[in-house]
Amino acid sequence: MEKNVGGMDRWLRIVAGLVLIGLTLNGNIGAWGWLGVIVLATGVFSMCGLYKLIGVNTCKVKSA
Repeated sequence: MEKNVGGMDRWLRIVAGLVLIGLTLNGNIGAWGWLGVIVLATGVFSMCGLYKLIGVNTCKVKSA
């Protein structure tokens, strides 16, 4: 799998995923908060299927 999530985008996804999961476990938001698992996974693995589909890449390109 090719990484397409990098830098600040990656860390924002990890934090947002953890916050959504925490709010769901705490009972502050409904079951839709479990979508935080997907957000967290895209940050941890640096790969987003939607980004790949639309051709977006936030990873820095290595110069040759």
